[in-house]
This record gives sequence, structure tokens and C-alpha cells, in this order.
Amino acid sequence: MPGFSDRDRGRDRGYGGGPPRFGGGGGGNRGGPPVGKFGNPGERLRKKHWNLDELPKFQKNFYQEHPDATRRPLQEVEQYRRSKEVTVKGRDCPKPIVKFHEAAFPSYVMDVIVKQNWTEPTPIQSQGWPVALSGKDMVGIAQTGSGKTLAYLLPAIVHIQHQPFLEHGDGPICLVLAPTRELAQQVQQVAAEYGRASRLKSTCIYGGAPKGPQIRDLERGVEICIATPGRLIDFLECGKTNLRRCTYLVLDEADRMLDMGFEPQIRKIVEQIRPDRQTLMWSATWPKEVRQLAEDFLKDYVQINIGALQLSANHNILQIVDVCNDMEKEDKLIRLLEEIMSEKENKTIIFVETKRRCDELTRRMRRDGWPAMGIHGDKSQQERDWVLNEFRYGKAPILIATDVCSTGLPPSGPREVKALVCQ
Repeated sequence: MPGFSDRDRGRDRGYGGGPPRFGGGGGGNRGGPPVGKFGNPGERLRKKHWNLDELPKFQKNFYQEHPDATRRPLQEVEQYRRSKEVTVKGRDCPKPIVKFHEAAFPSYVMDVIVKQNWTEPTPIQSQGWPVALSGKDMVGIAQTGSGKTLAYLLPAIVHIQHQPFLEHGDGPICLVLAPTRELAQQVQQVAAEYGRASRLKSTCIYGGAPKGPQIRDLERGVEICIATPGRLIDFLECGKTNLRRCTYLVLDEADRMLDMGFEPQIRKIVEQIRPDRQTLMWSATWPKEVRQLAEDFLKDYVQINIGALQLSANHNILQIVDVCNDMEKEDKLIRLLEEIMSEKENKTIIFVETKRRCDELTRRMRRDGWPAMGIHGDKSQQERDWVLNEFRYGKAPILIATDVCSTGLPPSGPREVKALVCQ
């Protein structure tokens, strides 16, 4: 079928990927804007002045509508969008796909999808894949857990397969910017799984971990780089990587990155990328700050929204709000835990506002015999990895955390988290 190359790029080369390397590293940089003795991050980076006439041309439209989608009447398309709460805004937005085969992904991608035993794409994938594969800039607004990671990674794999091979000294073709190390690691796990099948190399770079292994990955050459802005700027400034080959840019959790004060770093990074790139922005909410970022970075984009534009509760989760004063909180927490933890396989995450409160509550609960562990931004990267693994495999089924875990908490295994408690 036209649109996808039959060649399997890279059969004769090795591939990286796999889980990112961890180490002790520094004191708990959670991906937020670094504060260093050398001034503002990125101040040594110079804005590039691009001449599009001199840049090598590249392809970014690989989508050919499947006959099943072509035959689907507009009335049925609109009914599907209404049933899935999908709204679209923008010119020439392709029809959504309702079955995986309609995306016409290469066989090595479809083989991995088939192994997952999924029945149909999620709404953001259904509408997002045709837009992304068409080479259009897009904004996707959907809640966490909606399948947006695959919504941008699978088109990224197709995009990369149609670009020239990396040469020595080339930076990544696909760059994913994420606000926290936890989210970046989660995206890397997905990129490694699907990239392995297509012989693509990926790496994850973030602060709070040793630079050596991350630099070696970049020097060997990776097609996909998932990064937090602070560490990426550090590597760009010291010449350990570059974005000359980057033609597919993803801004994941854009609202969260702005909340964490990353806007100056994001703008510095985007200045290093050719302006005719394809850009995809993903967000759970759509405040005016995110809208402004989209206007500045995206061209003639299609906006896809799943559900309400305003921040709202996830209706797939039972949420019980119990308003109480400070004196009542701990007694109510203990009663709730006694009910939840009566079943051995259950897990609980307790969110607290401050690092001090996290440490105090962890000590108190462990003293009273509860299998609790705490995690916050002042803990070393090695300790945070260890605590998350203890929680993931059920050895410490109660996790007390600050907002370091509010985005991109790694999967906790086959057993579900039973409760989220905000103290």
C-alpha cells in the first residue's frame, strides 16, 4: 500500500531502548527547572536563524485513508464522535478510525498491538492517529490514562522510518519533552517496546541521575529521545547532542510543564529545531497559557478534545470527597486504610502537600505497623526508584508522596491501586 515503505529500516544495525539506566545521582531533581551557579538554563544557547530553502527536505504525510474509513458516511462519523465525546477543530481533519487495521500501521507495529489483546483504539488514538500520520500539527486534550502516549509514539515510528538514516553526530529525529522524570521513564518504556520491533533506538534523559550513561546513548545515536527540559538544555549547551535532525516534536503534559515553570526552557529548546517540523502538543487542560504556547509553536493545527475542555473529574473512577479539619484527618485516614488494606492485594497512594508532612506521616505509620514508604523530591534518584519498585510489586502497598508522583507514576503491576487519598 502506498504511504508506508516496505523496507524494514535498520535490520543490519543494533538497537538500544530498553529501560533507562538509573543511578544514585543528585539530590532528587524531579525534572523541574534547575537552579545552578551558571545562571539561567539555556543562556548559552543562541537562537538559530533558519533558511528553509537551504534545509534538506523531509516527508511527513504518510496517511492514506483506509477503504473502510472512506466508505463510512459522515453521519456515522459524527455519531461516533458524539458517542466518544470527541470534538475537533481545524481544517481538513481526517475521519477517525474505529479499528486498528484502518490505521495501516506497518506489520511490525501491528504485531505488538495484537499481542496486547486490545479490541479497539481509544478515542484520542482513533482521531489522533490519522491527524498525526497526515503530518499535521495537532493539539490533543485528553485526561491522563487515555492512551495518548501511543497516539503520538506510533506515528513517530512511521515518521522516523521515512527519514534518512542517522549519521555520526546526528541528534534524535523524534523529541518528546516531558515535565517529570517519572513520566519520561514511563514514555521510554513504551518507546522501547514498540521501537524494538522496528529496530529504532531510544533513550531517556533527565536530571538527578548520572550523565555518563545518558551521554553515551546520545553519542551512539538514537532516533527517539524522551527528555525533561533541564537536562536536555544542559546537554545542548555543552554540545553532547543537537536537534538538527529533529522533525517530530512532542510536548507531553504541556499544562504541567507550564505549571512547573518550564516555559523559558521549552522556548529555548524549540529555537534549536527547524520551524517546518511536525509538532504535537498534549495536555489534560486548555488554559490560556497552553493556548498561547500552541499559537506560538504550531502552524495551522488541528485540535482534538476528548471530553470537556474544563478540568473535570474522571468519571471512570469513583471519587469520594470527605471534608474534615486537621484534627480529624489522621483518624479518618486510619479507618479508611483498615477498610482498604483488609484485602491483601490492595494498594493505596496518599498524597500530601509538603516534603516534611510526607516524612512525618511515613514515620508515624511505620511506627504503628503500617507497610508505608514515602517519596518526594528531596530523596535521591536511587531511593525513589527503589521505593517505586517496592510499591509496584506490593512489598510496600502504601505509598505516601508529594506531587512528584502526581504525573507519570510508573505502572503498579497487575493489581490496581485501590485508593488515592489527599491529606
